[in-house]
Parts: sequence; structure tokens; C-alpha cells
Amino acid sequence: MKRFFVSALLLASLSIPAFAKNSQSITLTDSVKVGSTQLPAGNYKVTWTGTAPNVQVTIESKGKASVTVPAKLVDAKNGHVALQTDTVGGVQILNTIQLDNANLVLSGGE
Repeated sequence: MKRFFVSALLLASLSIPAFAKNSQSITLTDSVKVGSTQLPAGNYKVTWTGTAPNVQVTIESKGKASVTVPAKLVDAKNGHVALQTDTVGGVQILNTIQLDNANLVLSGGE
């Protein structure tokens, strides 16, 4: 499997730490698979609930598919927003959402 990063847009208020707001906007530049759901390219809102490190992540957008998957919330000092994917059988699978101060490591990938 080949790992690579897909750039994502920074969003809204960067002055609030990721752990405090529990939501972030991201832009998928390409279609990706999350769990069993294929998400088309576009703008999405990512929210998470639960007690770290075990959280539930919901990725949703108006008029597009949405999905909820379990994830691990991991403290990290990224200083940016990015997406980490794997390519399996020609399909991009979203594994990690990197936020300014945390990583959301998604479960449910293949």
C-alpha cells in the first residue's frame, strides 16, 4: 500500500484548539472511501463525540453522502489540516484526518 497525503483547506477559527471545538471543516479533493461509504470530492464537516481516545467521527455534507465511524483521537502538533489515505485496489481509503492539534485515526477501513 502506498501512503500519501491529500491537501485539505484550513478552516474557520484556527485559534481554538481541536480538542475544544469537536468539529472541523475539510475539503476532499478526490473521492475517498470511509468504512463502506464512498464520499465524493467536496466540502465536508467533521464532528466527533465521545471521550478520548475513543470517539465517533461523523463526516457529512449537504446533498452528499455522510458516514459515522469509530476513531481514535490522538494528541498531535500538526499545525495544519490534512488527510492521510491508502490506495487499495485503485480506491483511496481515508485513514487519518490530521488537525492542527490532533489526529483522528479512523476505523472501518479495508
